[in-house]
Amino acid sequence: MPGRIATRLMQPLEVISALLLTLIVTLLFTGVVARYAFSLPVIWIDEVASLSFLWLAMLGSVIAMHRNEHLRLTIVVERVPAHLRGYVQAFALCAVAATLLALAPQAIEYAKDEWAIRTPELDLPNTFRVSAIPFGVIAMLVLIATFALRTVTLKQLTVAALLIGVVAAAFWAGSAQLKQLGAWNLLIFLGLLVAVCLAAGVPIGFCFGLATLAYLGFSTNTPLTVVVSRMDEGMSSIILVSVPIFVLLGCVLDSTGMGKAIVDVLASLLGHIKAGMSYVLLGSLFIVSGISGSKVSDMATVAPALFPEMKRRGHKPREMIALLATGAAMADTVPPSIVLIVLGSVAGVSIAGLFQSGFVVAMVLLAALLVLARWKARHEVMDGVKRAPWATVGKLILIAAPALVLPFLIRGAVGNGVATATEVSTIAVLYALLIGKWLYGGLSARQVYKMLVDTAALSGAILLILGTASGMAWAIAQSGVIQQLSNFLTTLPGGPIAFLAVTIVVFLVLGCILEGLPAILLLAPIMFPIAKKLGIHDIHYSMVVVVAMNIGLMMPPIGVGFYVACRIGDASPDDVMGAIWPYLLALLVGLVVIAGVPWISTVAL
Repeated sequence: MPGRIATRLMQPLEVISALLLTLIVTLLFTGVVARYAFSLPVIWIDEVASLSFLWLAMLGSVIAMHRNEHLRLTIVVERVPAHLRGYVQAFALCAVAATLLALAPQAIEYAKDEWAIRTPELDLPNTFRVSAIPFGVIAMLVLIATFALRTVTLKQLTVAALLIGVVAAAFWAGSAQLKQLGAWNLLIFLGLLVAVCLAAGVPIGFCFGLATLAYLGFSTNTPLTVVVSRMDEGMSSIILVSVPIFVLLGCVLDSTGMGKAIVDVLASLLGHIKAGMSYVLLGSLFIVSGISGSKVSDMATVAPALFPEMKRRGHKPREMIALLATGAAMADTVPPSIVLIVLGSVAGVSIAGLFQSGFVVAMVLLAALLVLARWKARHEVMDGVKRAPWATVGKLILIAAPALVLPFLIRGAVGNGVATATEVSTIAVLYALLIGKWLYGGLSARQVYKMLVDTAALSGAILLILGTASGMAWAIAQSGVIQQLSNFLTTLPGGPIAFLAVTIVVFLVLGCILEGLPAILLLAPIMFPIAKKLGIHDIHYSMVVVVAMNIGLMMPPIGVGFYVACRIGDASPDDVMGAIWPYLLALLVGLVVIAGVPWISTVAL
């Protein structure tokens, strides 16, 4: 019964989310046309888009909660004995509920305080915008309660709630002593507490939120409304509006078959040579990533189209999935990478510069993987493989040409300063929808609606992490530990080279544990000022950070991306684990070259 009620309540929220995303795309495209075609900038569009975007982010978080799609670490929970797993799940649910219960009154208070602040163009109270946060927090609290009643026993729930209550009471009783520990509280709350919650399967965004609230509430005198304020700032940047739009673009790419058309062209050109299908797989990931901006979308588009033929030629499934995973890591710097957009927003680095540099950096990594793929294919069975007729190749190129234009449109428009990443994302989505309708079979209204809701859910999960990580990063900055860390790292023997080596190790490890975006959000405000002090170019440093993080994401036994690739390729992680290391080593060699030769990252600027 609780599940049925929750489903009915979600239906209007899904409709509103779909409408908000449609409104954002329409408004931003209208603004582009008005500015570039008629030289009439419409200032209020950004205000309405910002208001709609925060509501979209919070409603998307609610939808993701209902679907159980918030990003989490599951490798530890899956290894817990079956008779204890229910208690661990109950602990995770209670931890999420505790976070939301602590946030709710602060979010309501923050929304009230914002009534006095008016928007500059429309002169509306800012409460209309930030009310999305308390609404989303309360809605998620209702959902987590109904989910808990359906999935765990009352005994398990009681034990977990008592455990969290006892720990909270102990922290409260010892708050005077905690306040005297200073920066050591960071290790207790933002280190140990986050690690415990991550291991228990608490969604990453809620791990950050709970740890920050506990740190500020028990060891400082800072009002907790600061956390809500930082969440608002972390989720509301107009630059981040491009995140859901590029996610939507990936959905359009999958549903229309535009990605498959690109794969077919490359297969017809390269499929007849030794290692040809490996080249096609890597080339497809490189090009398709330039359209979708999403690793998951890339892998889901390429694998089904290529794996059957690769198996026929004698490729082992574990080798194919290893190449798929590392190829997706390689392609994540190809514009329009969502990671690059977020990094540019958080670290204050030019997104246009990141897009230009990311293309070149990806080519270096691509070359490393191509060399390894060719060596591994030296015994490939080529019996009966023939070159595709040129007439067939020409026909496939003609079909794929509109899709092939997209990566160059995105990279060229942003890189040359014609439009921002946000503006280009709206143009790309509308272009893909029109081309998909006329040339690739089109999309039904039901498909479009589903894509809009799916986009809202995934974007909400991503943006909630951005918001809570922003609060955690602020707490770390206020502790003063950054200055101490800066003094230590800037005096390392070896100077910039030693600092880059430390960066690679740190982001490899955090890429494994936290997934990409949280690692960037936590450390970018700390590491980038140090890099600047050491004279490292911000674009060069950005490329080292992103590549290291992507490699870590695919490193077993923890890397989340590794398990996603195994799921898409329908293979056991245990089988793939041994096969992926040579490919990861190739990427690491490429990373060392990128770190050691700054020219690679800056030549396109």
